[in-house]
Amino acid sequence: MSDYGSDTLPSTTNRTQPNILVTGTPGTGKTTTCEMIADATSLQHIDVSRLVKEKGLHEGYNEEFDTFILDDEKLCDELEDVMEEGGKIVDFHSCEVFPERWFDLVIVLRADNGVLYGRLEQRNYAPKKITENIECEIMQVVLEEARDSYAEEIVVELPSNTADEMESNVQRVVQWIELFKENHRE
Repeated sequence: MSDYGSDTLPSTTNRTQPNILVTGTPGTGKTTTCEMIADATSLQHIDVSRLVKEKGLHEGYNEEFDTFILDDEKLCDELEDVMEEGGKIVDFHSCEVFPERWFDLVIVLRADNGVLYGRLEQRNYAPKKITENIECEIMQVVLEEARDSYAEEIVVELPSNTADEMESNVQRVVQWIELFKENHRE
């Protein structure tokens, strides 16, 4: 993994501010991390799960897994113009639905199973949903999805087990954003 040096900056983007995707299994700290990055920068946090619910960007509700069934096309249509502007931090547990051109950095947050289990339990997830998410984390489903969907040099795996790790991750991302802006001045 690089430290997001200039070698990870796409040369084809016209944006002066980057778009970042923060993804990972539910419970890995995506929303907290995105909020911390947004607070430390001028980037706007987009919580996709909230957006899907608020704007009806779904095909219904799956009672068994207590979740909305995402309508990929509606979601991408909703975000297309917004993403073109740059300066967005997108927070979602999946990444393959988004076009590669949208992102300059893709962060995959990871958590140890014991930590993840406790976080999902605190959210009152059903045992079946907890098991499914723990299995996804063990099998590195989101990490593999990110590696298959985006250029290798922009995908970064970061641990997210503790508050210290989250703070360190935010500091690294803030440094990367500053470098991006420096390299993409108008």
